[in-house]
Amino acid sequence: MSFHQVFPARARLQRSELAVPGSSPEMFEKAANSAADFVFLDCEDAVAPDGKEQARKNIIEALNDINWHDQGKTISVRINGLDTHYMYRDVVDIVEQAGHKLDTILIPKAGTASDIYAVDCLVTQIETAMGIKHRIGLEALIETALGMANVEAIAQSSKRLEALHFGVADYAASCRARTVVIGGLNPDYPGDQWHASLQRMLVACRAYGLRAIDGPFGDFKDADGFIAAAKRVAAMGFEGKWAIHPSQIELANQVMSPLAEQVERAKRVLAALDEAAKAGKGAAALDGKLIDAASARMAENIVMQAGLIDKN
Repeated sequence: MSFHQVFPARARLQRSELAVPGSSPEMFEKAANSAADFVFLDCEDAVAPDGKEQARKNIIEALNDINWHDQGKTISVRINGLDTHYMYRDVVDIVEQAGHKLDTILIPKAGTASDIYAVDCLVTQIETAMGIKHRIGLEALIETALGMANVEAIAQSSKRLEALHFGVADYAASCRARTVVIGGLNPDYPGDQWHASLQRMLVACRAYGLRAIDGPFGDFKDADGFIAAAKRVAAMGFEGKWAIHPSQIELANQVMSPLAEQVERAKRVLAALDEAAKAGKGAAALDGKLIDAASARMAENIVMQAGLIDKN
């Protein structure tokens, strides 16, 4: 029997991830002052082709001028895809000029492990050349049939890789799926048509120590629909969801945070098992229910998440 030890990615609170177009600098300060855990400034889909260069400049300025970390934000940039000529300049200009302020880079339309390697290679060289002291993380969007077919290889592709995101809009197009709303359910399908894909990506994340993040819900006026979508992925084990509109931030934070009673019970589980261990027992009873080592692992996840929220 072989044993492969998985080292989890750096722990970051990522309940809500606010998407902000790089072509809309008037939104940057508002994003920094929002309740989002993560903010990504977008070079890709939210920016028209003739606005790519200016968006890149706006993002560099925002990274350098706004103190995102003092506002409790993890700051990321979504670069353009490797199938475009914008991508290399996104990486080179942004990391050279503002990499010391950047936490992660989000790679869209990741199709193979080689896509991650290409960005990793560039970032590694620039970090060394510019004397950037921290390691910039990478995150990848799984939003094509090719990416999902290779998701396990992608999840193992780089020590920089921290998270995978499910990009439902491009994924639906890639699969030629009939959609009603981005991230919503199709009433013609008996259940959740995205479940199998979400589960496959989630398992790849957990197998190789990555965070699992769900992507956008397009109808930002439908709060109930957003909450339902967030609850579905939270129940599966995802730890965050995108917000494409400020109104979705608090909803994501609410759904993706453990309830106070869940945190309290998790602490009681750990305390009860600790007492059992001192008595030489591997299991215990709590509130009339059996708890054991598996219960401890579930409880530890909740307590860790609560700790990250308290620090934020």
